[in-house]
Amino acid sequence: MDLHKATNMDPNILLGIVNDQLRHECKDLHSLAMMMDVDEFTLEDKMARIGYHYEADLNQFSPDL
Repeated sequence: MDLHKATNMDPNILLGIVNDQLRHECKDLHSLAMMMDVDEFTLEDKMARIGYHYEADLNQFSPDL
């Protein structure tokens, strides 16, 4: 999968991919953004549109409460 174009995906599908990458490949959001070649804020904004935010202590995107 070409992760460089991932931000053009459906955000719900992207959420699953991003959380999987954070769980298995990346130690934090910064390293994920570097791997995907996207801006961290762009990724956070895309996830915020579907009601998710990044939790550094869990290293995952979680639903807003």
